[in-house]
Order: sequence, then structure tokens, then C-alpha cells
Amino acid sequence: MTSAGGRFTIVYNGEVYNHPALRRELEGGGGAPDWRGHSDTETLLAGFEAWGIEATVRRSVGMFAFAVWDRAERALFLVRDRIGEKPLYYGWQGQGEDRAFLFGSELASLKQHPAMVHQVDPDALAAYLRTGYVPAPQSIYRGVAKLTPGTIARVEPGSDIVTITPYWRAVDAIAEGQRTPFAGSPTEAVDALEGLLRDAVGQQMMADVPLGAFLSGGVDSSTIVALMQDMAARRVQTFTIGFDDAAFNEANHAKAVAAHLGTDHTELYVTPNQARDVIAELPSIYSEPFADSSQIPTFLVSQLAKRAVTVSLSGDAGDELFAGYTRYDVTQRVWQTLSRIPWPMRAVAAKLLTTLSPMAWQRIADSARHIVPSLNRFSSVGSKIHKGANVLASRDGDQLYRGLTSYWLHPEVMVTGAAAPSTRPYDALDMPAGLSSVERMMALDLLTYLPDDILTKVDRAAMAVSLETRVPMLDHRVIEFAWTLPLAIKTREGLPKWPLREVLYRHVPRELIDRPKVGFGIPVGQWLRGPLRDWAEALLNPAKIEADGLLHSAAIREAWQRHQTGRSDHQYELWSVLMFQAWREAS
Repeated sequence: MTSAGGRFTIVYNGEVYNHPALRRELEGGGGAPDWRGHSDTETLLAGFEAWGIEATVRRSVGMFAFAVWDRAERALFLVRDRIGEKPLYYGWQGQGEDRAFLFGSELASLKQHPAMVHQVDPDALAAYLRTGYVPAPQSIYRGVAKLTPGTIARVEPGSDIVTITPYWRAVDAIAEGQRTPFAGSPTEAVDALEGLLRDAVGQQMMADVPLGAFLSGGVDSSTIVALMQDMAARRVQTFTIGFDDAAFNEANHAKAVAAHLGTDHTELYVTPNQARDVIAELPSIYSEPFADSSQIPTFLVSQLAKRAVTVSLSGDAGDELFAGYTRYDVTQRVWQTLSRIPWPMRAVAAKLLTTLSPMAWQRIADSARHIVPSLNRFSSVGSKIHKGANVLASRDGDQLYRGLTSYWLHPEVMVTGAAAPSTRPYDALDMPAGLSSVERMMALDLLTYLPDDILTKVDRAAMAVSLETRVPMLDHRVIEFAWTLPLAIKTREGLPKWPLREVLYRHVPRELIDRPKVGFGIPVGQWLRGPLRDWAEALLNPAKIEADGLLHSAAIREAWQRHQTGRSDHQYELWSVLMFQAWREAS
């Protein structure tokens, strides 16, 4: 679409939720054209002509990735939303007269261009094997980058230079929150949070197509659905999937919350065969390697929702903003004690803890639950003990974070020509001083794990079935407010996400919510020893891996054999290699 004055042309993916307010501002200031329609795209273009690109983007609340050609300046501008809900890839490719600047929302679209060189970047591959995703600004291909969230890129004809300018940075929001902390009471904090969430949910419920929400029955999704139902004129459509395996099933909890709120609830119990059938589609759903195995249930719940709605709201980001992950509290408590113990002694203790496999620890924990009731607060005890061993062996905070979030701790030794991946995301060097260990982990997750894993997982899975997802907690005003709250409020009464819980308790009884946190996952570890074994064996064939020339097979083979015997749980490491190999075969 081209602006009314003819200066700006835009290609656009996403939504600007506050565009009606932007239109009113344009009309009040005399900068509005004769509107041709009601789209947010037209609103953006009018804003560009009245205020300029950066000023318009700063005013915009939403999720978006777009490219704008400015005829007056003869420059191309690429823009990505503040947190990275929508993807945007770009880069110079080709040689000589065939050289071209490519950009798009999917790597698959770039790959259609004849100038595209399909060369895997070994450093990006090593980073992927560490985390299970390719962290921004890297992409899996050499010479192609992801535009980092909250930035504007400028490209001019005849120049290879891409100038990146931030218009919003998470680290700045964190620093400002530290400088000007919330000064009210805990109850006032809850009131303020509910007001912001109501505004965000209300804006995101505006749609001229059927709209619903994912509902797991946990704190985050239940809060969003509760506010939606409170504001809706009719029953909100909610969706969840369930599994027969109780360790991975939250469907009953979601059903109870839906019944209390009065939503129009749909649930689907997924068989292992249905879940496994999705695996063949994953390389096409994710245009670069991606190894968060909850991608499978995320695709299935998106598929379920698409049968009835076109837009679905999601409760993502509550953990990163309000200290919800178990590892935050556990790590802080453990590290405060362990840092007083000399590292050599901790290293020995870590080795002792890993002499028993995760499966053996799990059997011990299961048999002791009736003796030690507090064990009922935790799932996957065996895996957590092995993660705890990594904590024990950590020399410093960066190594601790790497150990907690890594699949392969030293992937560079497995990848031909790769350097060791950085332990810090792209913006972490600007992290404000004075953060506690928990706040630092939250900040690091906000910078990379949230956009590059969680949001990537949800956006690609939903887009694969033409479902649009919206995430109210990623309204930047919610993020900025969350970082003004002291950690003592976020974890008040020993409860993670305390202010979010208090908002929810105004709508849903505590007894429907308070229970151990369950991840949105599937039993990949078991499947790799059972129904997926032959499929995995074929992809992990050492001769095939070595012939490709990118990976060394020895460490992979050892992990596979140890996993098969049950001596170790290497499901995450193996899944990352399997997803790369499957993507490699399909690309």
C-alpha cells in the first residue's frame, strides 16, 4: 500500500492495536488524509507522512514487521516490534550484478530468490545446538540476519551498509524500572497491573473476525481469559489439548477454569500418534532449525483453535516478567549457599549427583513423595537434579545461566569451523548494574529466550494454520510497569508471579489455580526410546552426519547410546540434533 501523498510504500505483517487512537490524533492535528478504509496499514502510512517513520513507530502499540520505501529519501526502512513477536530476516546475497538485498518474514521466501546462497553459518549452528533456537541477530544462513526487536534498519541503493537504530530497548525499560521503582503498596501494584492488562486485552480483542484464546488452566492464560470474559458481551471461545499421560496433562485444570468463567470451551485429547504425525511437518513450519519440543502441542492447539476462530490470545510472557520459572527461585537459593563453597568441592558434588541417571532419581523421588510431601510441588525431579549438578559446577553467573539454558554445553566442538557461542545475548552488555541474580535471569530471558524461543514457537505454529496469535502481556506498557515492581512484590508470600496471581484471584478461586507448574510438553525422551527410535536412528546415522560435513558424530552417538540405555536423559540434546538433521533433509 502507498500513502495518500505518494511518498511511502509499505509491505506489512502484524497488527497495530491502538491505530484507532492514532487516527484520532492525526485527525485532531490536521494530518489525516481522506481515509480510504479502516486498516491499520493506512493509519501507519498517514503517520509516516505526518510524523515520520520513527515517531510513528514509537506511538504504535502492537506486533509488527514491515518494510517501507521512502521515495523522498530513496531509502528502505525495515522495522520490527519491540519484543520480537513478528520475525524479519534480511541480508545481502549473491555476487556482482546478481547481488541483491533480500528481506522477508520467512527464510523460505528469501530462499526462493536466485541470489540466495544456502550456506549454513557454523557459528549460528553452534549457538542453535546450545539453546535449541538460533538467537538474534543470527540466522542459520551465512549473510542473513534477524532484525533485532525494537529497531529500525536503513538501507540505501548503492551501499552495502545497513544502519540499525533502536527505537525501544528492553534493557532501557529494565534500567528505568530500577531507577524509578513502584512506590505504592502491593495492593496498589495489583490494581495498576490489572488496569494495564485490561487495556491491553481490550485493545487486542478488537477484531472483525472470530476471536478466542488458548487456555491451559495455569496462571498466565487463565488471567488473560478471565479478563477477556469479564469484558466480552458473549462467551469467549477457549481451547486446550490434553494427553493421557498425567505428567503432561493440564486439560482438567483448564476445563475447571473455563467452567468457572463460563467460556465456550473446546478440548481435544491428543493421542501419541497424532502428536508424532506433526514431526514430519516441523521443518516446513519452522524455516530454520528449532528444537523446543513443545512446538508439537503448540501446533496442535493452534490447529484446534483455527477450526473455530481466526485470532487467539495467549498468556505468554508471565514467567519472564513476574519471576514465574522454578529455576529462578531455586537457582537463587542454591547459588547464595553454594557460592560460599570452594569451586573444587562443588565440582566433586556435581559429579556425585550425576552418578545416578535422571530416571533413577525420578524413581527415588516418586517413592518418597508420601514421606516428603514437598516433593509434590515439583515435576521432573530427576532432570532437575541433573540441572542442579550443572549449577553446582558453575564458576560464575554467566556459566550458571549457560548451564541452565543450554542443551549442549560445548557445541563448538561438534560443529566444523565454529567458535564458542557467546554466553550473553546481543544486548546483555548494557544490562543495568545492581540486578539481583533472579532479575538478571529474568532480563536475559526477556532479551533472547522469550523472542527467539517462546514467541517463535507460537507465531510459526499458528501461522502454519493461518491463525493469528496476540499476547497482551507483551504490550510494552505492561513490560515497563512490570520492571518497576520490586522482586519482593513479584514473589510476595513466597509465590512466583504474586501480582499476576492476585489479579486472577479476583476472578477465579485459588483452589482452581494453586498447584505445581506443569510445562507444555510431550514425552520426547520416552518416544526416542520407543516409537521414534527408528526415525531417530536414521537421522543420527554417523555416516550421514559425517558426509554432510557440518557436525561431528562422536558426541552425538555417545549421547544417543546413553539415552537408549537409560543411563542419562539426553532428550534435549538429541532433539536439537534431530530437528537440525530433519530441517537439513527438507531444505
